[in-house]
Amino acid sequence: MAVSNVDRANEQPRADGTDTERGGALGSVLVVDDDPTVSEVVAGYLERAGFTVRLAADGPAGLRAAEEHRPDLLVLDLMLPGMDGLEVCRRLRARESGGRENGGRPVPVIMLTARGDEDDRILGLEVGADDYVTKPFSPRELVLRVRSVLRRAQAGGPSSAPEGGPRLAVAGLTLDPAARRVHKEGRELALTLREFDLLAYFLRHPGQVCDRERLMREVWGWDFGDLSTVTVHVRRLRGKIEDDPGSPQLIRTVWGAGYRFEAAPEAGTAPAVGAEDGHA
Repeated sequence: MAVSNVDRANEQPRADGTDTERGGALGSVLVVDDDPTVSEVVAGYLERAGFTVRLAADGPAGLRAAEEHRPDLLVLDLMLPGMDGLEVCRRLRARESGGRENGGRPVPVIMLTARGDEDDRILGLEVGADDYVTKPFSPRELVLRVRSVLRRAQAGGPSSAPEGGPRLAVAGLTLDPAARRVHKEGRELALTLREFDLLAYFLRHPGQVCDRERLMREVWGWDFGDLSTVTVHVRRLRGKIEDDPGSPQLIRTVWGAGYRFEAAPEAGTAPAVGAEDGHA
């Protein structure tokens, strides 16, 4: 059972097919799941919350739908016929990295995984998912996650500067908060939504030790959650910004305490903020 019984009891599904579109104003969401009950329940909640919803029932159909009509967010089941969710996400990220569509902003992905399958959740994050929800889940929780992720994608999260804020330049990295773009020595980096927010937070708090709980709260906006999410994103971010990810010089591990970004902002760029905010 993929959706909690309490929530399903109150549902009135409205869709009658796959890869269909419904009206909404808050953004478009593509739901890729081979269980029609799950798809209909999730779509019903998202519709009532104000989103446009499209459905696809397998991996290849989901990838085609994402390519033909780029969604604002993708809800992607891990276990899919034809092509699993990991491969769909991997191919989507590879295409985005090559084409840098939509001003360089990747499509946020929330992956649906089975409860207890920690390895699968970590793999999902490794291939570029921004968030995950474990089955069985509450559709209301999923809607909240969708709203949270889209707020970050469209207007930045707690760690982002106000739109039009100054760029940050550190150790060959240049981060533009308004455009949500990052360059390393002139080459644009393909960062996911969470990777961008995590890097922005590190750049604004150089020299500070940030534990995983703090990063989860400040970057993800969660007061609870699987801390391995932070670990995986730090590892992915190191793979993109470090000259030698196996021996990181920018994001350093402080054993037993967390992570510290070592570089100081270069001359002529915005000063880091938050150094006096009382965090360790």
